[in-house]
Amino acid sequence: ALALSQYLESNQEQFNLKDKKVLEIGAGTGLLSIVACILGAHVTATDLPEVLENLSYNISRNTQSLNMHKPEVRKLVWGEGLNEEFPVSTYHYDFILATDVVYHHGDLDSLLATMVYFCKPGTVLLWANKFRFSTDYEFLEKVCNIFNTTILAEFPESNVKLLKATVREN
Repeated sequence: ALALSQYLESNQEQFNLKDKKVLEIGAGTGLLSIVACILGAHVTATDLPEVLENLSYNISRNTQSLNMHKPEVRKLVWGEGLNEEFPVSTYHYDFILATDVVYHHGDLDSLLATMVYFCKPGTVLLWANKFRFSTDYEFLEKVCNIFNTTILAEFPESNVKLLKATVREN
């Protein structure tokens, strides 16, 4: 989250979030969503139900005094109820943000299905991850097979890669 937050702040010409619709999947403590808010985005931060209270508190506490779009915090269980909770007809995002989401290796198919669901033509997926295990690289390979993928930055000392992915045009 730190790496992608710093990258977004330093590369605002390339990735201008001002007034853009941003969805963070697996927001955790909310750092990236807070940074996206500060950079002017309309942010929806999502995670599992059991972390929403802490996520809401952190985002509210760190954005309440700023004059910006009020962020939204919502439940999102990867691969479940996507069309009911986020109907395609209503929800379109300019950016999907994800950091350190490849850790529950049993949920990776659901994570990939969620990324595919939200990434429409024109959407940019920005994903930062620490690569620790072979399953992390296997997931990266699946992402590369589905999306046009570019490595934006690598931090070898921490095994972190920042990637940009977009829908392949047919």
